[in-house]
Amino acid sequence: MSVVLSIDEVGPCRKQLKIEVPAPAVEAETKRVVDEFRRKAKLPGFRKGKVPRELVEQRFQSDIEQEVIDRLVPRYWRQAEAEKELDPLMPPSLEDVDLQPGAELTFVASVETRPEIQVGDLENFELPELEVTPTPEEIDASLDELRRSLAEWVAVERPAARGDLVVGEMTPQNGDSDAEPEEQTISFEVGDPQVWEELTLEATGKTAGQSTEVVRRQGEGEDAVEQRFSLHIAEVKERDLPPADDALAARVGEFEDLAALKEALGKRLEQEKRQERRQQREKSLTDQLRERHPLTLPRGVVDQEIEAMLRDYASGLAMRGVDLEKTQLDWREMGEKVRPQAENHVHSRLILDAVAKDLELEVTEAEFERTLANLARAEGKTTVAVRQALDRAGRLGPLRAQLRREKTLRHLMGDSPELAMTDSDDTVEENEQDDQD
Repeated sequence: MSVVLSIDEVGPCRKQLKIEVPAPAVEAETKRVVDEFRRKAKLPGFRKGKVPRELVEQRFQSDIEQEVIDRLVPRYWRQAEAEKELDPLMPPSLEDVDLQPGAELTFVASVETRPEIQVGDLENFELPELEVTPTPEEIDASLDELRRSLAEWVAVERPAARGDLVVGEMTPQNGDSDAEPEEQTISFEVGDPQVWEELTLEATGKTAGQSTEVVRRQGEGEDAVEQRFSLHIAEVKERDLPPADDALAARVGEFEDLAALKEALGKRLEQEKRQERRQQREKSLTDQLRERHPLTLPRGVVDQEIEAMLRDYASGLAMRGVDLEKTQLDWREMGEKVRPQAENHVHSRLILDAVAKDLELEVTEAEFERTLANLARAEGKTTVAVRQALDRAGRLGPLRAQLRREKTLRHLMGDSPELAMTDSDDTVEENEQDDQD
């Protein structure tokens, strides 16, 4: 007998089901729950486990009903899902849960479902071909960057210029506020992209001992906010670069000479270029797949993706020491700004899943186990421990789904499956946490 009383389309990729749990099933589950409550109940005048059933039902009525609902609703949702052959992309939202004594339990479940996708042209993709062999100039630039990272900062008396380190004190100007402004010691590299442009402009050309005012303007129009700071420059420093010689090679690693160091830098650059080439080719391919397969996207899944992106951004700020409670970020506005990117993520995943199904591509157990072993090695744990941790977090399924998408991408780009799985191991740990569908 069907447990689904009705099923309606209530939006793009969204279905609403009214589900009924038969009265006998409700009665049987209620009896089990009451028995469990009786065994645990402690009431004055009664020994544990000896409280009359009628008193237990009366005293714990709401708790008993909630426990029955919590047990039956997931069970019968899964039965309805299988009965109607649904392919949900996220857990259902529940409403109108109605449990009456001696009667059926009914509830309404709304769920985002996977859209039907007719896989089209999978040939003739235009993919970028990038040179992966580094040039001598690129190797020299990498060597210079290494020297910069090992350089010592030396104080100078000349005016600050791009690439110099400025050390000083910065104090906010509180306007009419009676509060004492809080002075903060800062150090920054002039011209660093992470540094306010206004700060770079004001510091450029200034020498140690000078002071200036920094005006930072955020937003536009009536919403613009202007902040003023006083900046006192205590020191200006420049990098004292170590010479590019055999001593440098010995300092950074077990290299016989400078030539060996440059050879190692060249190999690292080539690896980075191959990674960049792969990423650009994947992006180009997924862009073309989306163009060839337009979709009406499930809004709930897109909203979930936006929330995940904002959580990642907030976590990044927190890791850098930013106090999120003191920030003036408009999270709603930021959500709308990243919506196009979130839509692309969801669209790409849905298309790749459809292509994998159409081409009958699956992740073998050997490939899956190898990925778990690589993750375990990176985390310094056993494969069993990693598997158990992923299973507890509900991430084994998303991990397998992400690996399948990676394999599908490599297949479409003409790479071998073995190469696909080897390459994807490097990125799957950062990707699979975002893919809950």
